[in-house]
Amino acid sequence: MESAISSPLSTSSHMLPSPSRSSLGSRSHSFPSLPNLRYPSFKSRCFLGIPFRSRQTQPIRCQSSNQQPAKDDGFVIEDVPHLTDFLSNLPSYPNPLKQSQAYAVVKQTFVSTDDVVAQKVVVQKDDPRGVHFRRAGPREKVYFKSDEVRACIVTCGGLCPGINTVIREIVCGLNYMYGVEDILGIEGGYRGFYSKNTLRLTPKVVNDIHKRGGTFLRTSRGGHDTNKIVDNIQDRGINQVYIIGGDGTQKGAALIYKEVEKRGLQVAVAGIPKTIDNDIAVIDKSFGFDTAVEEAQRAINAAHVEVESVENGVGIVKLMGRYSGFIALYATLASRDVDCCLVPESPFYLEGRGGLFEFVEERLKENGHVVIVLAEGAGQEYVAQEMQAVDGKDASGNKLLLDVGLWLTEKIKDHFTKVQKMAINTKYIDPTYMIRAIPSNASDNIYCTLLAQSAVHGAMAGFSGFTVGPVNSRHAYIPISRVTETQNTVNLTDRMWARLLASTNQPSFLEGNELHERVDKEDVDVINHNMRATSI
Repeated sequence: MESAISSPLSTSSHMLPSPSRSSLGSRSHSFPSLPNLRYPSFKSRCFLGIPFRSRQTQPIRCQSSNQQPAKDDGFVIEDVPHLTDFLSNLPSYPNPLKQSQAYAVVKQTFVSTDDVVAQKVVVQKDDPRGVHFRRAGPREKVYFKSDEVRACIVTCGGLCPGINTVIREIVCGLNYMYGVEDILGIEGGYRGFYSKNTLRLTPKVVNDIHKRGGTFLRTSRGGHDTNKIVDNIQDRGINQVYIIGGDGTQKGAALIYKEVEKRGLQVAVAGIPKTIDNDIAVIDKSFGFDTAVEEAQRAINAAHVEVESVENGVGIVKLMGRYSGFIALYATLASRDVDCCLVPESPFYLEGRGGLFEFVEERLKENGHVVIVLAEGAGQEYVAQEMQAVDGKDASGNKLLLDVGLWLTEKIKDHFTKVQKMAINTKYIDPTYMIRAIPSNASDNIYCTLLAQSAVHGAMAGFSGFTVGPVNSRHAYIPISRVTETQNTVNLTDRMWARLLASTNQPSFLEGNELHERVDKEDVDVINHNMRATSI
């Protein structure tokens, strides 16, 4: 099979080899049979079997070699911007890794320009080929001379295990792999660009920061002023910007890229997505998540020991998870000592048949103790109704959460002492800041290294306005808009949630039909949102 693209520049379909036959060039290189045509827009999308279309180009199509009528195989690349998109005469240079001792033994030093990563790997026979992203890694050509690079690194938003490892590996990657020596640390988040001093970063300076929690560069929420930030980038002669932060931070990174493009600056903007909640879309998981799940075990184990040692012990552990309950879900599955897990995605109720009170009573009669794990975002609507709270937001625009852990502890205590006339011993543990402030574990350290080095390779290769992360275990360059347009949440009809219910034997708090109706409505809302975005 061969693939061809319908171009607004031509009325005929031109034949191109499919990606598996080494045909997809980088954005900075032309197609073999279309000298003046670049890749489709990095925002191409498709839903519900509609042919994949770019926002700026026609569908990517598949034709057989015997010139039969075109058959749309649904293949699409969601590509990332490149500096040559607006700086067409930008020169390229041989990659310094050609002389690297470390890479001398590597069979294939450079990632092929044809390599892409599929977003979906489990498909049916007749399914479209679907969305693909450009594979991350070093390219044969770079668009910066090492001695002309002035890079900067900034961290924004909340803390997360592994931030310091990412900082360290960006610095060491730039220096050891590409010979870059001019690297700045922006202190205090986005506002540090225009209100704080910078810090000179070298491999020696960052040598052991991965052993510490928090962020070596300090952080803050808010403070994003695109013009001020780009003015500072321009004034300081910075030409590579590495931005570590969550979805709000990455939206800011996209604005910085757009302003850089508008001004025609040779500045590569690379995002490294960060969130302890694992709620970033597209990528497999976020760095620090494994560490958070592992550290949560200590709190769960402590709660279990406490309630097992007394009569009618009820342990409640509140974990992080504003809108997504992944930490609570995975910590529960890992523990085996949890009787019930409550997440923001799954509503629950307290009283009546099949309610939480009934379940707790049954477990107390059966085992003499019960352990409940809940994400901080679970049950917020109940707490808000009872406390008549006014909606508030932090500097990042996130909704301020009420303490559902304390609320649930008091509700259980009141129900069993006043209504059931049963003496219980409640133990409430909130390890939130203990979990997010620790250094990353071995698994996350390796992951952070891959993220940092992939970002460095991408920036040196001239890509910009991108974020990096694993998609089906292969690191890829992803348009920033794809990781910020929606949040990753626990799917209540997925097997992972079923595994949790089977492990704890807790009620789902929803009947099957009600659950499917709820999830189907959410799916339709997401599809409608994406279809509207595609038509922009």
